[in-house]
Amino acid sequence: MLTDIEIAREAQLKKITEVAASLGIDEEDVDLYGKYKAKLSDELVNRVADRENGKLVLVTAVNPTPAGEGKTTVTIGIGDAMAKIGKKAVIALREPSLGPVFGIKGGAAGGGYSQVVPMEDINLHFTGDMHAITSANDLMCAMLDNHIQQGNELGIDQRRVLVKRCLDINDRALRNIVCSLGGKLNGVPREDHFIITVASEVMAILCLSEDVFDLKERLGRILVAYTYDGKPVYCRDIKANGAMAVLLKDAIKPNLVQTLENNPAIMHGGPFANIAHGCNSVRATKTALKLGDYCITEAGFGSDLGAEKFLDIKCRLAGLTPNCIVLVSTVRSMKYNGGIAKEALKTTFDMNALEKGCVNLAAHISNLKKFGVPVVVAINHFNEDTEEEIAFVEKLCRDNGAEFALTDCFKDGGAGSVELAKKVVEACEKENNFRPLYDLDAPVYDKIETIAREIYGADGVEYSKEARASIEEFIKLGADKMPVCIAKTQYSLSDNPKLLGRPTGFKINISSVDLSNGAGFLVCRTGSVMTMPGLSKTPAAYNIDIDENGNTVGLF
Repeated sequence: MLTDIEIAREAQLKKITEVAASLGIDEEDVDLYGKYKAKLSDELVNRVADRENGKLVLVTAVNPTPAGEGKTTVTIGIGDAMAKIGKKAVIALREPSLGPVFGIKGGAAGGGYSQVVPMEDINLHFTGDMHAITSANDLMCAMLDNHIQQGNELGIDQRRVLVKRCLDINDRALRNIVCSLGGKLNGVPREDHFIITVASEVMAILCLSEDVFDLKERLGRILVAYTYDGKPVYCRDIKANGAMAVLLKDAIKPNLVQTLENNPAIMHGGPFANIAHGCNSVRATKTALKLGDYCITEAGFGSDLGAEKFLDIKCRLAGLTPNCIVLVSTVRSMKYNGGIAKEALKTTFDMNALEKGCVNLAAHISNLKKFGVPVVVAINHFNEDTEEEIAFVEKLCRDNGAEFALTDCFKDGGAGSVELAKKVVEACEKENNFRPLYDLDAPVYDKIETIAREIYGADGVEYSKEARASIEEFIKLGADKMPVCIAKTQYSLSDNPKLLGRPTGFKINISSVDLSNGAGFLVCRTGSVMTMPGLSKTPAAYNIDIDENGNTVGLF
């Protein structure tokens, strides 16, 4: 089989104006970025706002394993399959980050014959949104340091600067630095930090803003520092939010691309779900709901991270109600959770390992059902899967109250997900009692405890001294009525990546807490989760190159 980039390069793309026209969008309502990418105009987004919503379908997954589950691939497959059964669907995805593209995970445009294209552009600079977010964030940081240098009228305590610079590349060397060295003209020396762009509050704000004016107001609410006498300093106090909004005025417009089968896909925003809220933009999702009868969207990593945040944060803040949740898993991921090494997954038939590891899938089904939304399990099918294994998993799903379907979209495109698409359509018509997991008026500690017990299966929560002090400080600032975004490893339901399956007898350890005041949630970091990843010993960048014909190779 061809590689992802080879498949994408052979695709017969339509001009993006033709894709737009299939949604009833005039050429005047798209801002072109070449032949195959465009941004949807503010005028279009505003004009369709009063239309009736289509059905909202969330695609999530079990805890990721080294074998890969293919959540984005399945999301795209469902969208293509919808077209094959006569349904008008719009896919809504996050934009890839350059960090994983050149790191270990690769791109985020799907795979095989279930991709969004132009794959190479999407996985690299795309329409420049990531760069705009990076620039806006770092402009804020530069203006804050300049304020301190130019007399510090606000009395900012440089030891209590909260905002961090960002970069959309994995670079562990920048996690903890000292800046402004070299003499008086270079600023006031202080400790500083870098995070990856997708973990920044500016990214979260862009993804939760209704329009550029809401964006500007939210940027102004960012808590940037404290004064020497302990008073909060906000982004608006250093007069940065207006200029930041100007840098982001195009970035807030959703991006329109297409699948290999020429169906529409909106890609916009890209927060990671292990260190941020993990969902594409509210603007993109709402626009997709107005343009299609179905919006097929995804949330990052496993349902304990992306889906929980989608349902408890994004849906709540944006007033959205999901009609169906698709939970992606694989037979091999269950065998991996049951103790089979990655290298042996393709050749090992072991029903005992499958039975032992399927508890992870069962846990995710149970968690999602707590939100009152119909659940369909999608098993991403591989050639080595046996009929006995598939029958076992299907029975497990039905015994746990979830519908079940196989998908072969990686090798067959939309045709490989027709059965799944039909199950999704049926689920969207079922009784829906959507409810968030916790009440916003509950105490902060109760909200954290609820997520830890109900979603992670923990026995409770332990806090560092610093975490408790931060929570108490943020309560004083009136942040106690906000939802909670927990930064946690994606590899386990617990905060220990080595605990596979369905761990028990553990507590969640909150190491630090930050306030994303503009985004509107508290961020609780667990264990040693990093907001600036590092490169592996053999990063994906080693294999990415330009060949003698000027073509990119090694991108996946």
